[in-house]
Amino acid sequence: QVQLVESGGGPVQAGGSLRLSCAASGRTFGNYAVGWFRQAPGKEREFVAAKSWSRTSISYADSVKGRCTISRHSAKITVYLQIHSLKPEDTAVYYCAAAPDTGSAYARAAEYDYWGQGTQVTVSS
Repeated sequence: QVQLVESGGGPVQAGGSLRLSCAASGRTFGNYAVGWFRQAPGKEREFVAAKSWSRTSISYADSVKGRCTISRHSAKITVYLQIHSLKPEDTAVYYCAAAPDTGSAYARAAEYDYWGQGTQVTVSS
């Protein structure tokens, strides 16, 4: 069982940056692929980024490509999502998710077994 806790969200001006954190308890991320998703009010949850460390597979949504980096702390207990050049349309609750690492950077939410509670990101213009 893996418990995930996101942090690092908050209000930010357009053009700014944020680093979201996803901390694991119970286990490390050593054997897990991690994905980030977001959900804006009135919209469905959408894929943001994912990474498999076993084969270094990585995937980013077109909406954040070039502005976003997913990384992992060397101790493998925290995964980060860095987003630059934030836009008002990035406003959403951001969730991290984990799945046993089979080498794929899953973009489908259904592939993930464990989810955090989310952290709110609000970008003002």
